[in-house]
Amino acid sequence: MKRFVLTIIIITISMQVMAQKKIVQTAGRAQLGEFAPEFAHLNDDILFGEVWSRNDLLSLRDRSVVTLTSLISQGITDSSLKYHLQAAKNNGITRTEIAEIITHIAFYAGWPKAWAAFNLAKDVWADEVAPEVSDEANHLAFPIGSPNTAYAKYFTGNSHLAPLTPKNIGEGEQTALPMSNVTFEPGCRNHWHIHHGARQMLICVSGKGWYQEWGKPAIPLKAGDVVDIPEGVKHWHGAQKDSWFQHIATHVQVENTCPGSAPNEWLEPVSEEEYNKL
Repeated sequence: MKRFVLTIIIITISMQVMAQKKIVQTAGRAQLGEFAPEFAHLNDDILFGEVWSRNDLLSLRDRSVVTLTSLISQGITDSSLKYHLQAAKNNGITRTEIAEIITHIAFYAGWPKAWAAFNLAKDVWADEVAPEVSDEANHLAFPIGSPNTAYAKYFTGNSHLAPLTPKNIGEGEQTALPMSNVTFEPGCRNHWHIHHGARQMLICVSGKGWYQEWGKPAIPLKAGDVVDIPEGVKHWHGAQKDSWFQHIATHVQVENTCPGSAPNEWLEPVSEEEYNKL
């Protein structure tokens, strides 16, 4: 019985130690140890050594989100923000998540502050983006563009967007038929959705993908295929599991809508069960 109780105590202590990861910080002493030793002590031993180390009460990941929100809201975009962006990455925040976090902060803290934060975040997460994209880029016909953060909540997986601007269009001029290249990473697809007031046209340019209308079987897509999506039809499109996929998307006017645009009605995601049957 005593051995059993002792074992439980040891396990409990071990779990507490594992849950509370001690943060070791030396930047204060390294940079200000002689000039401001008390500040260095508070920075290294109290802020990081005690507060950040209470990760059994609030995870390091959550502390990173709180810290980034505070710094960006104050307009602090110096090396301290870059340090905490790197810490956030180390604490498990992904490229897609940091893009969504800063986008959310922008509505409360201000657009210019978000722009400044994004400039630093792109550098911190550059090594995560470059290797996975660069290898595929050699085999894709069109530019990949930037992460499609504005519509990320309507996609499962990561997508990228590259507006296609005619070379002969001057500044301030508008093309009659705006087009964008959408790149889907393997397994990425958008949610079920409906376009109102326009037909959508998809021109497939690279990789392998899927298109499906509600109540109909999914259609496999490859480079050279074209999809004409009628107005008001519920549908989704995206990449196959093992392939990147690119298509050019534009819209053809129906009724009195602006050329190249179509109001979207976003609906439920394509479930894993539905997708994995394909």
